[in-house]
Amino acid sequence: MQSWLTVWSHADHILLGFANTLLLFLLASFLAFVTACCLVYLLEGYQNLPRRGLRALLDLLRMSPFLIYVYLLYYGLPEAGIRFDAWTAGIVALVSYHACYFAEILRAARAMLPQGQAESAQAHGYTPFGMYRRILLPQMILRSGPLFGNQLICCLKDTAFLSIVTVFELTAAANDVQSIYFIPMPAFITAIALYWIVSLGIETCLRLLGRLAKTRGLSYE
Repeated sequence: MQSWLTVWSHADHILLGFANTLLLFLLASFLAFVTACCLVYLLEGYQNLPRRGLRALLDLLRMSPFLIYVYLLYYGLPEAGIRFDAWTAGIVALVSYHACYFAEILRAARAMLPQGQAESAQAHGYTPFGMYRRILLPQMILRSGPLFGNQLICCLKDTAFLSIVTVFELTAAANDVQSIYFIPMPAFITAIALYWIVSLGIETCLRLLGRLAKTRGLSYE
């Protein structure tokens, strides 16, 4: 009981880390999603050399462990003369890494759309970007709800790795408390509970997206 009271007495410290986690997650997930939409558009069309190179780069990032990727950005790039502060390295890592996964999700949804839609849009005078933005992309997003939910939760959990590059987020805050008072169980259970609450919020938002998809005739349920 005393250990839980100790955690409670440091609630401000943990809540500050939690606020930083939320900021990292919201900013990174939004930027990663926007980046992914741009990447999928760039991959549209015949597979020429630039598109093949971009595809290979996306595959390389998806197959790399996120922890090693963060290490390379923060500790490895200074050897090449490129230096990021901890927060910048963390945001860049989260955005670039998860944009690859979001792009793969959207690309799979794009492959499932009838080819006739693109042909019809072109016949009606849509530019390639206008067709992508107004016809294809909304359907791709609505069809990908559950997969987006899983990837968003992965992005949330990956913020915990940023503690290794001195970003003060929820895991780092919990570790500070447990390392001083030697109470790992209450400190980390508290952190897990806060991650869980955010995950429930993500699932609720995706459930609303699923209802919207159903009303548009694009239900993935």
